[in-house]
Amino acid sequence: MRRVLPVLLTALLAVPLIAPAQTRQPPARRTAPPPTPPPPPMKIAPEIKCPTPLGIGVTSKREYCDVMSGREPAEGMLVLLPPHQGPVTLTFDLHNRHTYSEEQVKANRASARYTAVIGALTLDNTLISRAAVQSEFRKASDLVERIGGGAGPGGVKAVAPTGTEAITITVPEVETQVSLLGEKLIVDRPDGTATYTSPGRPIAVISNVMIEYQPPPPLPPPRPPARGRGR
Repeated sequence: MRRVLPVLLTALLAVPLIAPAQTRQPPARRTAPPPTPPPPPMKIAPEIKCPTPLGIGVTSKREYCDVMSGREPAEGMLVLLPPHQGPVTLTFDLHNRHTYSEEQVKANRASARYTAVIGALTLDNTLISRAAVQSEFRKASDLVERIGGGAGPGGVKAVAPTGTEAITITVPEVETQVSLLGEKLIVDRPDGTATYTSPGRPIAVISNVMIEYQPPPPLPPPRPPARGRGR
């Protein structure tokens, strides 16, 4: 028995050990980077081309622009739109215009009711929307504010905005500019009513122009140049 154990032990040691089979792990998948979130909506004062500026308000320091009647959109007040995705929301304050006279106010002869209608158009003369403002003037407090740069007392102009209508217009995505053009002005006075539609006449006044839009998504980063094979 003593001789069997050494022999058996020697035989066991002579048998080669078999390593367990190793399982190959699949290569790790490359996960795509998370999508870039879209930029937030922006609300800004856009660039404006005003052919007939009325002037700067002495109180608010806002710019006021006369809207003239006409036939060609290129002749109107132009609102330039930056690159955008989806429709653009255009807002502004629409006012009537009144020529103020202290003498007429004191004589109770200054009362008037104004109704002004303007159009928002594309440059190919397609109507996007119309806007209107109606207001009455009786006394100096009916003015929105006085406009600087005139020859009147205190250096103000006789013409001033009266009445305010907040306007909102949705501009289609494909447009890059909007033209604001006067259509009609109706003036009611105690001595009668007059309607003005002829081209080249001031119809209304605009101030506080703003746009709200969604900027386009950022461009993807450029791909690195392909590496050539070394020789």
